[in-house]
Amino acid sequence: MESDALSAAPPGETAGVCNSRDELKKAAIEAGKGEVLERYAKDYPQGPHDQPQSMCPAFGSLRVGLRMRRTATILSGSACCVYGLTFTSHFYGARRSVGYVPFNSETLVTGKLYEDIRDAVHEMADPEKYDAIVVTNLCVPTASGVPLKMLPKVIDGVRIIGIDVPGFGVPTHAEAKDILAGAMLEYARTEAEAGPVRAPRDRKDLPTVALLGEMFPADPVSIGQLLEPLGLAAGPVVPTREWRELYAALNSPVAAAIHPFYTASIRQFERAGRTIVGSAPVGHDGTAAWLDAIGEAANVSKPIVDKAKNKVLPIIAGAVAGSPIKGRITLSGYEGSELLVARMLVESGADVRYVGTACPRTPWSDPDREWLEEKGVAVNYRASLEEDLAAMAEYEPDLAIGTTPVVQKAKESSTPSLYFTNLISARPLMGVPGPGSLAQVINAAMQQKERFDAMRDFFEGVGTGSNAGVWQDTNAPLAASSGGNG
Repeated sequence: MESDALSAAPPGETAGVCNSRDELKKAAIEAGKGEVLERYAKDYPQGPHDQPQSMCPAFGSLRVGLRMRRTATILSGSACCVYGLTFTSHFYGARRSVGYVPFNSETLVTGKLYEDIRDAVHEMADPEKYDAIVVTNLCVPTASGVPLKMLPKVIDGVRIIGIDVPGFGVPTHAEAKDILAGAMLEYARTEAEAGPVRAPRDRKDLPTVALLGEMFPADPVSIGQLLEPLGLAAGPVVPTREWRELYAALNSPVAAAIHPFYTASIRQFERAGRTIVGSAPVGHDGTAAWLDAIGEAANVSKPIVDKAKNKVLPIIAGAVAGSPIKGRITLSGYEGSELLVARMLVESGADVRYVGTACPRTPWSDPDREWLEEKGVAVNYRASLEEDLAAMAEYEPDLAIGTTPVVQKAKESSTPSLYFTNLISARPLMGVPGPGSLAQVINAAMQQKERFDAMRDFFEGVGTGSNAGVWQDTNAPLAASSGGNG
């Protein structure tokens, strides 16, 4: 049966060689992955580019698994892909090994690869070490139909989670985080529905609000302080850091879609009967609207909500006023929090002209989109690199916030710039701390304009035209080069 499922590998396909996106997708459908790809197409609709313009999307799901306690990871894919993913994961601070099941053309098409994966899972499934093992198909095994769903659901008490994360079916690594988080939530939900499950380490006495999307560690604390006057507490952040937190997240009456593209995770919360709230407590307006929405979803009376708002909103307004940002800014990224950051910048006085996000539009981002558009900000979902660069050229910002190539292009034109992932999303954004945290780095960057101009003038012409590369004067005598250090 496995052999039949694998026999539809693309003609001439060999391990480590990628065909075109359309060929891979066609092969995957013929090999039995049509249902998976159809779900991904609905959950994560494609944009103007047919391949990820950031890193391999599987990095997102890999990172989620590597950050969880007692969770092992096995990758099934071309060796070059696995090397790149593990290199990047360790660069980002992972301190554990990643399992890899090698293959070649023969094992791929005969079904032996699936058998090797099954054997590896059985060998690794040690309940003393692990709660779960995540097995991920990359592009070639997905296109060849390696049937991870046929793996045992549990081995000696260790849960087995098989997912497909092909670059030709998942647009961004941010959405791949949702694929694994959603798969784990589905597994945990069926466990909880079947009977008693383990309690989380940190049990809350109040009803909780689960938080969807990775965020700066201080933000859940700030959110908890905002929720406390409502008689609520901040629940687990999904993706979680260990398995038992999944039960606590699903037990939350409300799930806050801080990152609004977690479609698969939202589906599991809805199936568990939970209410979803979009946007986030960012700035004065965002916090006010979010507390209203949370209060309504959690059946908190309006007087209690109003009292909580009256206590915190003047403090946030003061923080915003005390941390002004003056200057024109364009903003783009692929984390999913771009609209939230833009809201904070606008409230702080910045002239934000354009927001581009690689993530798709969903109902859960509509409150942020509508607020920004009312302020005259152009919001572009599934933004391509070319569109981000065009916006920067059109609006000539005092500061460009974006991805690595956007920052590179900005610096070439002596425009101050900041890398969104490392310098913006890695800062507090919610509640009272948000305004001051952003203003500090934004204002410091915009003050570097004269320095960038001086650098541009100093290096004018270097690396361009006849100054690009190494040129040899053919009229000059050659230096002796025998022996030497090379």
